[in-house]
This record gives sequence, structure tokens and C-alpha cells, in this order.
Amino acid sequence: MKALNPSSLIFVLAVIVVYILFTTWLTMRLRSKSSAEFNNAAKTLPALVVGILLMSEFIGTKSTVGTAESSFTDGIAASWSLITVTIAFFLFSFFLVNKFYGTGKYTISGIIEQKFGRSTKTVVSIIMIAALLLVNLGNYLSGSAAIAALLGLPLMTCAIITAIVSTFYFTFGGMKGVAWVTILHSFVKYAGVLITVGVALYLCGGFKPIVQELPKSYFTWDGTIGGGTIFAWLIGNMGAIFSTQFIIQAITSSKSAKAAKKSSLYAALLCLPLALAIGVIGVCARYLYPNIDPIYAFPVFLEHMNPVLTAIVATSLVASIFVGVSTVALATTTLIVDDFYVPKAKPSPEQQMKMTRIISVVVGIIPLLGVVLAPELLTLSFFTRALRTSIAVVAAMGFYLPFFSSNRGATIGLAMSGIFTTVWYLLGNPFGIDNMYVAVITPFIVMVIDRFIGGKDKKSENTESNTVEYIDAK
Repeated sequence: MKALNPSSLIFVLAVIVVYILFTTWLTMRLRSKSSAEFNNAAKTLPALVVGILLMSEFIGTKSTVGTAESSFTDGIAASWSLITVTIAFFLFSFFLVNKFYGTGKYTISGIIEQKFGRSTKTVVSIIMIAALLLVNLGNYLSGSAAIAALLGLPLMTCAIITAIVSTFYFTFGGMKGVAWVTILHSFVKYAGVLITVGVALYLCGGFKPIVQELPKSYFTWDGTIGGGTIFAWLIGNMGAIFSTQFIIQAITSSKSAKAAKKSSLYAALLCLPLALAIGVIGVCARYLYPNIDPIYAFPVFLEHMNPVLTAIVATSLVASIFVGVSTVALATTTLIVDDFYVPKAKPSPEQQMKMTRIISVVVGIIPLLGVVLAPELLTLSFFTRALRTSIAVVAAMGFYLPFFSSNRGATIGLAMSGIFTTVWYLLGNPFGIDNMYVAVITPFIVMVIDRFIGGKDKKSENTESNTVEYIDAK
């Protein structure tokens, strides 16, 4: 991939700097002034705003660049990595949004505690915090690498800028500020992808020459990826959406359960066009530049744009980084404050808000240390969805299989799932079995065994009693 010429590079950098300054000012204007606004915007966000928030959580720089790279290698079927996000959001809206909203909680650990108990809540919180920190390490690395390659800046410089700006966004903005600023980020992101796919198809002379030139497998439903991997993507995205802290936090920022359900449907509809467009960009790059490094399948088209379009697309990549890092860090901070600081310190509202900002800064710095000390840990981010999927399994059993709602079984099941999934991943997924399946099966088996062999604990008896009372009332 060719570097941008000096004049174009200066113009693009200037646009990015102006964009950062403007969104920083906007964040301060819309900043959260209370813990309620920081955690869930005091339940004031419209459904469409929440839907855009949900979409932005899953369509970031890593997804954009990574899906185009995979499409370059495996065909347009790589779009399934994002199409399955659309499917998962539809399922989420029909099966869990109302239930989650109805609990009155805005943390996944708080919801789990209602269904199982305190020890399960603690395990869920620890797993989620660890998973989210790894996710942001991946966001720092992949996002910074993309911008560094595009602008010719050192990786660490890009990572530091990402950390500073993103930490400012969520430390002061909270859910309220991040939500409204994300509207602008998402608009720029959408514009960047649509401009790129338009330029790509124009350079190819339309889609027909691509179909005629590339192997037929590039246009089959599963490409060279295979149905098993696509199904694993679906499970992983369902697990991540059904359990990730920020998703729960976002939907509970809605004004009502009905609005929360709408927001999930909006997210599904917003994800689908991007998924297809990014897949097309990847195969266009393969048709035009078969010998480039696949990682450049998306940014390679910037060299064919005029400076204005280049600046928009480059800014869209930057915006994607800021959205991804801010939302994940916001969720991590909320879990730490609500599950560990508040129960122990019992602070006043003012003390809680002050400590929240301090913890936010620490949460923003920790992944940056990972970039310095262990950049090879990027690969670990790919199994974080498996860890979160195990939480989704337990949550679903709590709502739909209440007779298995044992605090003991859920706690042991989650702990064993975390251990087994990690070991399986580190062993390289033996026998071709993805670690995602280990994450799904382990807590389910443990909870079933606990029910039929281990007996009941107090929490499960209470759950059964409540279920019987509810049925009798009906």
C-alpha cells in the first residue's frame, strides 16, 4: 500500500485534529453530572440513539478492517461475521430485552445476582471485567495499527492518542455524553464505509467483472470459511450481545422496555448494510490488488480518493476506535464501581462520582500498558466472546430454566467454564472443536449435574418457590 503524499497527509491530519477537538468540546457540553447519568443516562435516551450505540459497539475498526481482510482471503461469506450480529440483535430483542429491562438493573452482574446469588455475581463481574480489558487491548492494538499504517505514525503514538482521547470521552461523558457523541461518530463511520465501497466498485467497473474473475467459492454462502465457523460466529455474537455489560447498560438507558426492544431492532437493521458493504470491499480489493497484504484490503482504496474523501474515511476509522474503546471502558468502570467500590465504601453521591472518574482513568490506562509490554496478547481478544458467552448461557438458564437456578451450580459452572475455555484456547482448539462450544457446554452441564446430584441450595429453592407462586397467580 502506498503512503499518502505529504500534502494529503497534512490535510487528513488537520481534519482528524479538528474532529477530535470538536467532539471533545461536545463531550464536555453533554457530560454526565451524576452517577445516574454516567451509568445509564438517567433513562433518557431515545430508542434510535440507543440502537446506534448498540451497533457501534460491534462495528468498530477491528470489525471493519478485519472483515475486509477475511473477505479478501475467504470470499464475501466473511460478511457472516457481522451478519450474525444482525441475527443476534433480532433474537436479543425478542427473548431477553424485556426481561433484562424489567429487572431494574443496569449491570449484567446485578441481573445475575437476582437470579442466582452473590457469589455468582462476583464471578460474573470478574470474568466480564477481565474479558472487557482484553477487548480494549485488542481495540488499542488493531485500531492503532490501522491508523499507524494509514498515516505513517508510530504505533505507540497512535495508541497513546487513542487512550487519551477515549478516556476523556467516557470519563467525563459517561453514558449520556458517549451516547450523543457516538451519533456523530457513527454517521462518520457509515459515510466512510459507503464511500469506500462506492470507490471500490467504481474502480472494478461494477460487480460483474469481479464475479467473472474470482473463484466461485468467493460468492457461495460459506466461501472457504465453512458452516461450522459461521455457526460459531453466531453463537459468539449471541453470547456477547446477550451478556456484555455495555449492551445491558445501553438498553437500560432507554425510556421504557418497549423503547429498549426497538433499540435492539434498530441496531440489527443498522448492522446489515455495513456487513455486506465491508464484504464487498474485501473481494474488490482481491480483484484489483491480489498481491497486497490482506490487512490492507480496506485502507488500500484511500490512495485512489481525493483528499476530502480520504479525510472522511480516515476520520471514520478514528471515530470507530474512539467508539469501541469508550463504550467498553465505560462498561468496565461501571462494573468495578458498582460491584466492588460502592458495596465496600458506601460513598455519598459526590464521592461516588469522584471515584468513578478516577477509576475511569485507570481503566483507560491498563490496556495501554498491555500495548507496551505484551502486544502479542492481541490474539487473546478473540476468545473473549467465548468467555462472555458462558455468562449468557447462565443468564438464559436463569430466565428460562429457573429450576436450574442454583447459586452453587452457576458459580462453579462459570468458574470451570472460564478455566476450561482458556485452556482449550491455549491448546489451539484440539480436535477442531472451537473454544466457543466449550464455553457454552461447560456451565450447562455443571448446572444440570448440580441440580440432579448436588441437591438444592437456598437460592434455587427460593427461585422455584417464586416460579410456583407466579404460575398459581396466572
